[in-house]
Amino acid sequence: MKTLMRALAGETLPVPPIWMMRQAGRYLPEYRATRAQAGDFLSLCYNSDLATEVTLQPIRRFGFDAAILFADILLVPQALGADLWFVTGEGPRLSTITDQAGVDALKGKDDIHETLAPIYQTVRNLSSALPAETALIGFAGAPWTVATYMVAGRGTPDQGPAHALKDDNRPVFDALMARIEAATIEYLDMQVQAGAETVKLFDSWAGSLKGQDFQDYAVAPAARIIAELKRRHPGLPVIAFPREAGQGYVGFHAATGADCVAVDDSVSAEWVAANVQPAGCVQGNLKSSHMVTGGQALIDEVRRIRDALSGGPHIFNLGHGITPDADPDNVALMIETLRERVPA
Repeated sequence: MKTLMRALAGETLPVPPIWMMRQAGRYLPEYRATRAQAGDFLSLCYNSDLATEVTLQPIRRFGFDAAILFADILLVPQALGADLWFVTGEGPRLSTITDQAGVDALKGKDDIHETLAPIYQTVRNLSSALPAETALIGFAGAPWTVATYMVAGRGTPDQGPAHALKDDNRPVFDALMARIEAATIEYLDMQVQAGAETVKLFDSWAGSLKGQDFQDYAVAPAARIIAELKRRHPGLPVIAFPREAGQGYVGFHAATGADCVAVDDSVSAEWVAANVQPAGCVQGNLKSSHMVTGGQALIDEVRRIRDALSGGPHIFNLGHGITPDADPDNVALMIETLRERVPA
């Protein structure tokens, strides 16, 4: 069995499998060349041949234990009918939804597949193109995080517009969440049918949910999505990433049914080992800045995290995505250190 799948099944391995969030990205010169060929980011996402190529690039260069589908969490809003575009240097922009009429205007969950068909083709391409030992991860944004973009029309520092709609008009917000949740299930289901061996739910803004809101809008949607995917695909392992959940990481496996809980770098590996890993596989959590600075500090941190989490199932990863200014040589050093090829 592939090492990533063994860890997801709860096995403690002598060397944890490794992959990296945003491992296909702007820090790689070959990615930049392919993106230029595509013309723009969305064109790259929807060009199955080029999306396959950029997904394979970090596997060829580094030999990661898993590849993650190259796509974007905002393709689901676009498939639901939202306008989506990217502003160079500033990120995504969407048409906004702030009332029931906006929710009602969205497409149904079964009407998203025409838009997303190229993504499924990318998964099929990868399923046959990846090395036999490399696992294939599909993914989607979790409903809360996707909703924050659909309400605000862009990323915001505090997800304020989504919180305001949630607090001022909960029926409309809940209706939007329900639309996203239903579409997410269908999207991930199709990825699994196309060949994804595991899927990951990215709740990048889960940390801004507090108290009961965390339960209602981070835990409960994840639990429903995971339960339905496992009903349709018995044995499918699911990774959940409620970023910056803090104490909310504790019990997240049991509350959601996730096989692996990914953790960010605001919590220590030692704390994760004591409080989260006893419940199942964990993923993380090297600071992305080490991919920029490298050196002995990188080596020491990789060893510290590896050793702290060596007592249970662990997938080595960053605490968030790699940044465009990262040095590919530092990625290689991280992997070499993890796999014990650097002298102590």
